[in-house]
Amino acid sequence: MALIHRMTRLFQADVHAVLDRIEEPEQSLRQAIREMEAELDASEQHVRQRALEQQSLQARQAELNALLAETEQELDLCFQAHKDDLARGLVRKKLEAQGLLKRLRAMEAANTEWLREQQARVQESRLTLDGVRQKAEILLHRTLSERTAEAGENVGGSAWDVRDMTVSESDIEVAFLREQNARRPS
Repeated sequence: MALIHRMTRLFQADVHAVLDRIEEPEQSLRQAIREMEAELDASEQHVRQRALEQQSLQARQAELNALLAETEQELDLCFQAHKDDLARGLVRKKLEAQGLLKRLRAMEAANTEWLREQQARVQESRLTLDGVRQKAEILLHRTLSERTAEAGENVGGSAWDVRDMTVSESDIEVAFLREQNARRPS
């Protein structure tokens, strides 16, 4: 039983390795980046839409404030003219406007908080996407270099390899000191 189980696992591992080679990791990586970009674009669009809603809420609040100011003036006139019935209607209108204004302010505050959080998330996603793009570019460049080296293409008589192009920290330090020494006033 254990032998069959182990053989099955080995066979599955071989099948997965073959599938990984067939899938072309570069294409999978590019597709993942495109999906991240699409998701980021959708998030940014949603944030823009909510920002427009925020502006609409602010405009509606300004209208209500103007209506309340106008209602106050009308109430003054009604009380001066001793028109209590008319004043009652205006008081109702004022109370309704105040209630609506209170709800709009609460909605605006919630929307402001949501926008702040989402803008931070979008910024974080944008930075993550930029990092993934950079890593993918390096990975794809390395993969291309490795394929070129495997194919036996020579540049100047030897296979070109990214590892041959690495520079150690000590090499950098020595070169820096040379450059610094060359630029010192005599």
